[in-house]
Amino acid sequence: MESEIESMKINKVWTLVEGSKDIKLIGCKWVYKKRIGANWKVETYKAHLVAKGHCQKEGINYDNFSPVAMLKSILILLAIVAYYDHEI
Repeated sequence: MESEIESMKINKVWTLVEGSKDIKLIGCKWVYKKRIGANWKVETYKAHLVAKGHCQKEGINYDNFSPVAMLKSILILLAIVAYYDHEI
């Protein structure tokens, strides 16, 4: 958890601001994961601090949105496009 917090400070991913009574703050939680190796033993422990995004409202809690796509999804889409490009 300490390395995750330190990484966020170094990369300046958030800014600490004073809260006020008329603004509802967004909560966060820690998500823990174990990386299991080929020999079925724990290799590393991971901890990520995540915001409870279901409480956020565009323009109030965040200004822009960064869409994320899985690499598999992009490759499948490109394969479909390439297939239909040859059909025409």
